[in-house]
Formats: sequence, structure tokens, C-alpha cells
Amino acid sequence: MSTAVEPFLAATEFIDHTSPEVAAFVAGVLPDGGRDDRDRAVRLYYAVRDRIGYEIYGADFSRSGLTAGQTALRGKGLCIHKSLLYIAALRSLGIPGRLVLTDVRNHLASERIREFIGGDVFHYHALTSVRLDGGWVRATPVFNKLLCRLYGMKPLDFDGTADSVHHPYGEDGRAQMEFLYEHGEFDDLPYELVLDGMRREHPGIFVGPERERFAAGSLVADAAARSTS
Repeated sequence: MSTAVEPFLAATEFIDHTSPEVAAFVAGVLPDGGRDDRDRAVRLYYAVRDRIGYEIYGADFSRSGLTAGQTALRGKGLCIHKSLLYIAALRSLGIPGRLVLTDVRNHLASERIREFIGGDVFHYHALTSVRLDGGWVRATPVFNKLLCRLYGMKPLDFDGTADSVHHPYGEDGRAQMEFLYEHGEFDDLPYELVLDGMRREHPGIFVGPERERFAAGSLVADAAARSTS
């Protein structure tokens, strides 16, 4: 094995792929073990995308709350939580994975979300990079099918051969998401960088004295309110 991929196979504080929670999640997705690495990576992608709900409200940004094991146990999370779980699941099977952090503009953000985050730009949006067939390919196991349907988005598919990053335009031609800046790729979550940056760029979303948890709410409820307004 090349030393170049060793950091992207390691168990870390946040990518705790040796935890029982991650092991149970992987076993539930791949009871047959999978045919090969691509098959395993694709099946895990869809499991994280759709079995783990995407929810921005109430997100736990404590050190323990951001671990892959806790996300598997909780069954929901933000893009960072879901990406870390996907990477942990991959690494538990010997498939290298790394975290990608970006700033994005979401053109479909509801008025409530714009108020919540302070605009339509979300900082430190997370996705992943997976090493398959000797090369790196990007995958974004974030927005589940239900949420996409409620917000008029097409779910992101992934076949293990081509990048799955985002749809810049929806089926109706409207702009959806625009990448503005890439912070880089990481072998583990740079916790202080992300937490300090989120507090700086989105000061209104944190509640509590520790400022490690997002305010309560529901994306599903937001979508329902938008459809009836």
C-alpha cells in the first residue's frame, strides 16, 4: 500500500471507523459484504444519503456530536456529519476517503433558511473524495430523496466512476447551488477551523452558552410552510 493513502484510511477522532456504531451501520448496509470496492462505495453512498436524514436545525457541533459513530446512532445530521459517516464507513472496509470543505451559494434556500444562516451563502459545506480504481472521485451523500422532493431538487446519484458534486440547475432551469470557494481536502475534520469559521460567518445559528449546537427547527416543516404560503 502506498504511503500516500495511509492518512485516508486511519481511524481518527471524528472518523471513528472502528466504533461499534459505524460497524453496525456498515453491516446493515452490506450484509453480503458487497461485490467489490466500487459496489460497496456506491451502496454505502445511497445508505448515508437516504437512511441518514439531512437536518440543519439542531445540529450538534460538539466534538462528540460530530463523530461518525454518533451520527450513525442519531440517524440525522448536517453535510459535515453525513460526510464524516460516509468516510468512516468507507475506511472501515479499507477504501480511502477524505473530507472536502467548500463555501456554497444555495439559490433554493427558503426565506427561513436565509434568516437562519444570515444570507444564501453557507460556509464549510462538506462533501467527500473517494479513492476507487486507482483515482479519486467526489461524492456528496448529503441531501436525501425526501428533502430533495420537498425542495424541488433532483437527488444526486453516484456510480463510483464520475464526480457527484451538485446540480447547478434544477429540472425547471432555475439555479440551485454554486460553489464559491474550496478550503481543501482533509484526512480528518479540522474542528477548530470549522467551528470558529461557522461562528464567525453564521453567528445567529448557534444557541447555548457553549455555542456548539444550532437552534431548533425543521427543514421538512419549512418546506411545508413554503408550499402553503
